[in-house]
Amino acid sequence: MKLWRKNIIIVLLLMGVVLLSGWSYWFSGVETGPYQFVYPANFGNRINIPPDNPTTKQGVYLGRMLFYEKMLSLTNTISCSGCHQQAKAFTDGMTLSKGVDDVLSSRNAMSLTNLLWTRKFFWDGRAASLEEQAVFPLTNPHEMGQMLDVSAHKLSETNEYPALFKLVFGDDKITPDRVAKALAQFERTLISCNSKYDQYLKDTYKPTQEELNGMALFMNGPDPEKGIRGGNCAHCHGGVKNYMELFHNNGLDSIPKDVGIEALTGLSSDKGRFKAPTLRNIALTAPYMHDGRFKTLNEVVDHYSDHIEESASLSSFIRGESNDKGGKSLNLRPQEKKELIAFLNMLTDSTFIADPRFSDPHLSTSLNKTKNTSK
Repeated sequence: MKLWRKNIIIVLLLMGVVLLSGWSYWFSGVETGPYQFVYPANFGNRINIPPDNPTTKQGVYLGRMLFYEKMLSLTNTISCSGCHQQAKAFTDGMTLSKGVDDVLSSRNAMSLTNLLWTRKFFWDGRAASLEEQAVFPLTNPHEMGQMLDVSAHKLSETNEYPALFKLVFGDDKITPDRVAKALAQFERTLISCNSKYDQYLKDTYKPTQEELNGMALFMNGPDPEKGIRGGNCAHCHGGVKNYMELFHNNGLDSIPKDVGIEALTGLSSDKGRFKAPTLRNIALTAPYMHDGRFKTLNEVVDHYSDHIEESASLSSFIRGESNDKGGKSLNLRPQEKKELIAFLNMLTDSTFIADPRFSDPHLSTSLNKTKNTSK
């Protein structure tokens, strides 16, 4: 063999070593294999995972990278985490959020909590899966504002993402569908199940008397004939996950400015009906309601107690409910309102908002992300 051929072989071998070293550097901390969801047995196994997107450890890692990736926005300045911050139980603390064009969103950012069991997404339930849900904020011109094929191209121009997609999907092709699938895998892992309420259910936390009173009010509907006082909350927010995937007109307006799911169904009986969100970590997710009109839990409780607006589509769970015989409103006492809020505070999961598995992975990596920062 001629000398020049030997030199070429040596060079190719060295290049292979470099490439393998790079692969090891990028992915030495990325676990692979099926992802094992861990949650209490009382949460149930009616989970929502599409057959074509099984959850893997590497898929969750890629989704987490993308969740915090600002290149998915038109201006390279906004990521999913902008409107869904871990410290706020994956909300943003804003009445309405600003996107890439500084235009306010039409509705309040919802918490991304316990989505593994969810079947209808957004305030109006217009998406049936997390994969479908992801497309809306990514491509909405007033949110992240970028078509998914453009996002896929930008990711393909980086050093690490093609190899990461290969690790997850078997080849390095980056497509809009795969971007949505990876995001969905990560978001399904955002499970909150270690609040004081969960600890109480496991008999490892003893609630105060105020919390117990609030819990009873939360669970009970009012029955003044029997002397039972209630906050009437469990109809829409009952169960151990405090979420029942129901859509209601909860009496915010007699004539709603936002018609809710009526815009999808065309039914007048759906006017002003919105998804009843989970109350997990509710103390962290202010402001409240689909339009963020209430700044505090006190305002929320006051609304349900004293300020329900009548309309033809008002939820039957709310209409006519009162703690007083012949009463026209729920009419909770001041002390009962305090007790109810004490229970709602039991739903805060401090481990969830500090869990490093859900944090920004870009903060702990020194990878050189782009080959050409001008692209």
